[in-house]
Amino acid sequence: MEKTDGFGEELADFVRRVAELKAARSVSGEDLPTVLDAAIFELDHVADQLWPWYERLYSSGPARTASADRQEQHLLRAVFQRFPLPVALVDREAVVRRLNFAATAFTGVRAGHATGRPLTGLLAHADRAAFRSQAAAVARGEGDRTLTVHLQQQPSVPVHATLTAVRPSGEPHTTVLVVMQPGDLTASGAPAPAATPPSEVPDLAETTRHAALLDLLDAMTTTLLTAPRGDRDTALRQAAQVLHGRFADWAIVDTVAARVSRTAVLAPSAREAVSLAAQDPATCPLVTETARTGSPILQVRTENPDAFGKDAEGAPVLVQANVTSLLCVPLVVEGTVEGVLTLFRCGARPAFSMAEAQATDTMSRHMALAMARTP
Repeated sequence: MEKTDGFGEELADFVRRVAELKAARSVSGEDLPTVLDAAIFELDHVADQLWPWYERLYSSGPARTASADRQEQHLLRAVFQRFPLPVALVDREAVVRRLNFAATAFTGVRAGHATGRPLTGLLAHADRAAFRSQAAAVARGEGDRTLTVHLQQQPSVPVHATLTAVRPSGEPHTTVLVVMQPGDLTASGAPAPAATPPSEVPDLAETTRHAALLDLLDAMTTTLLTAPRGDRDTALRQAAQVLHGRFADWAIVDTVAARVSRTAVLAPSAREAVSLAAQDPATCPLVTETARTGSPILQVRTENPDAFGKDAEGAPVLVQANVTSLLCVPLVVEGTVEGVLTLFRCGARPAFSMAEAQATDTMSRHMALAMARTP
């Protein structure tokens, strides 16, 4: 293809030069010998260079037409999308370039959301560095690699990832093709089908989720209205108890005065709650940013493991808790941030949706009103 393109460019240049020679026929008689010499030079160029080049191209077979190239690209794209195994195309930094249908079903992430984001964001924190390293090695041309990783949403299921280097047309650099297979392979060697949600009428499911949010909002409003007046910390702890378990795996409340202080921590276990309660919230970037900007934060598969600081042992809190999504919302009283509410969801629990984030924002305003009622 490169030889064909080069011949076409050379031929186009020759045609332009011939047009210039035709235009030069009107020069004076004493200048015609110079034009004639140039014309003879161009004829020699055709005889010595362009014609042998054309014969070599003709003997090697007819060039592929642009239409045939487009048809082959459409075919390859269809094969990639319909391939029954989960397949991703990533660059040397493990950033997703393509994701096929099987991969979106397997990971539970839409292709449009995953494209442009690191594939490592879908993996457990412990597997991310190893995957990046292997992807970079494959992109450098050091050969194919296979490693076992775990999805953050399904940490108990091992996933066999095979990485191989490819160079698709139109791509400036070598990319890495990642084929994923779950560990529980069937006897025939084919991957077990990805778990599919139970067949429900979409409208009914949406109505059910909406009703659950309304019940949660009602429970929160009732709790705040019946909380002891004048005891702000108790009101915030009771509000956190409403959210803990039914809505989030962790519920953390920090109050902002002269400095940020931790008011309530509800965790999956008492030991984890005690450990996080001892943490200085001023060392949590998400808490300090929310307190400073007054803007809510929704993160799914957080790439930065230190976003919520570290525990007493120096381990990142988000990694230790296996946090897959989080919400961090301000508690604003009369235009001033008086507190920060943080919610974690962990493991295989579905990530916070935009509708749930909106409901949390509403509840945070109710909590702020309860704080304003206290002297």
